[in-house]
Amino acid sequence: MTAKAQAKAEVRQPRWARKSTLVLAMVLLAFILFGTTTQTWIDVRLDPTAVSNSDLHVPGNKAATAVTALALVALAGGLAASIAGRIARWIIAVIIVVSAAGTILAAATVLGDPLGAAQGSIAAATGVSGGQAAVSTTVFPVLAVVAGALLAACGVLLPIAGRYWKTRTKYDAGRNGKERGAGPVDEIDSWDSLSRGEDPT
Repeated sequence: MTAKAQAKAEVRQPRWARKSTLVLAMVLLAFILFGTTTQTWIDVRLDPTAVSNSDLHVPGNKAATAVTALALVALAGGLAASIAGRIARWIIAVIIVVSAAGTILAAATVLGDPLGAAQGSIAAATGVSGGQAAVSTTVFPVLAVVAGALLAACGVLLPIAGRYWKTRTKYDAGRNGKERGAGPVDEIDSWDSLSRGEDPT
């Protein structure tokens, strides 16, 4: 393929399908998910006569412990996608989608039953389990749901976008360049050629 034809092929590549764009999006969304777990998800108003401090703020990593772990799994998957091959990208895509779905479910559970999600923290603060309190959720579990949904969408797009990506390894790039007569290869590619019984000169 000539340089002009290659440039024309790159122009046809959708912006969303660029490796840098998709990988960066997955990494940022995973960071956002992780970041939400460090913030307050549930504000609890305890009975002022029961304890000296009647205000309790439950962070995401206490209200929905699974979100932290799943966000880290998605982050690792997003980073691995940048160097993965075609089959590995499918596996990573499944992992990311499942992780994102898990975070959505966990965050939605908190939104649906904030008192139940806060019971562990309430029991730790008061020494009484199953107690009643006035609770309200913050914006962070909603943000986790949105970030999880976008992350799942990126996971679905990963195998599709991977079709546009160039050869991922220096070895393959050097070999393909040699086959096209693109000029001399470096010392590593020369050594690989010798290992295959070829004369790199």
